[in-house]
Amino acid sequence: MISNNFEKTIDLLHRAMDANLIRRDVIADNLANSGVQDFKRSTVNFESELKRALETEKQRPALEPTLTNPKHIPNWRERNYQDVQPRRVLDYTSISKNNGNNVDMEQEMMLALENQMMYTLLAQATTFEFSQINMVLR
Repeated sequence: MISNNFEKTIDLLHRAMDANLIRRDVIADNLANSGVQDFKRSTVNFESELKRALETEKQRPALEPTLTNPKHIPNWRERNYQDVQPRRVLDYTSISKNNGNNVDMEQEMMLALENQMMYTLLAQATTFEFSQINMVLR
């Protein structure tokens, strides 16, 4: 278990950067298959699941019942954010071309740019966190 805020922050930044690398590969796959008939684009779901897991740390119920039997179902369970993994999701619902393909080149290029900017921001945030530690050590 993570023992302090610095470790947790670095761990979260690392996980987000890993998710962005996976997202980059998914976007590249979408772009490469933009002309393939019946190809369905994929997305990566990570940030929303991570947010839900982090919110469970703060949402402990006022009255938590005691479970007297292992078969009892708890009314609340804290979710460890470290268990959240990036998940590739296939988009079956939309169609943007007559051939059944749903890859929109403009949208994918914007997502690629947004993903690259987010990765750069995460790298800068990681650098900042380590520079803070470096400043304290001097």
